[in-house]
Amino acid sequence: MSLEIQINNDIKQAMLARDTHKLEALRSIKAALLLEKTGKDISGGEIPTEVEVKTIQRLIKQRKEAASIYMENGRKDLADEELYQLSIIEKYLPSQLDETEIQAKVEEIISRLGASSIKDMGKVMSIASKELSGQADNKTISEIVKRLLHT
Repeated sequence: MSLEIQINNDIKQAMLARDTHKLEALRSIKAALLLEKTGKDISGGEIPTEVEVKTIQRLIKQRKEAASIYMENGRKDLADEELYQLSIIEKYLPSQLDETEIQAKVEEIISRLGASSIKDMGKVMSIASKELSGQADNKTISEIVKRLLHT
C-alpha cells in the first residue's frame, strides 16, 4: 500500500473518530505529498519512495523547530500541539536505526571507500546519506562520520 493511500485511509478514520488533532497532522502530510506530486515531473502519478521519505523528514524537522521556538517563548500549549503532530507524522517513516547500527553501516562504507581522513568526509557522506535515507537523519550520520574519520 502506498503512503498516499495509507494517509487517505487514516484521514477517513480520524474523521470518523472526530480526532481533529490527528486529522490536522494527516492533512499536512497529504498536502506536502500533493505539492511534491504536482511540483515535480512524476510519471505514472506515483511519488517515489525516496521523495515520500524526504517529505516526511522535512515535516518532522519543521515540527521540531516550531516546538523548540514555542518552548523558548513560553508557549507550552503550542509546543505540545507541534510535538503531538510530530508523533503522528513519525509513524509514517521507515523504522529508524539506532546509533550503533548507523555506526556499523558507516564503518562499512568507510572501509569500502578506503577513506582515512576528514578530507574524505564528502565521499562518505554522499554514499551514507543515500544508503541510510529514511533510516537515519543526516545530522546523526555526519556526527558519526566525523568521529570515525578523526580517529
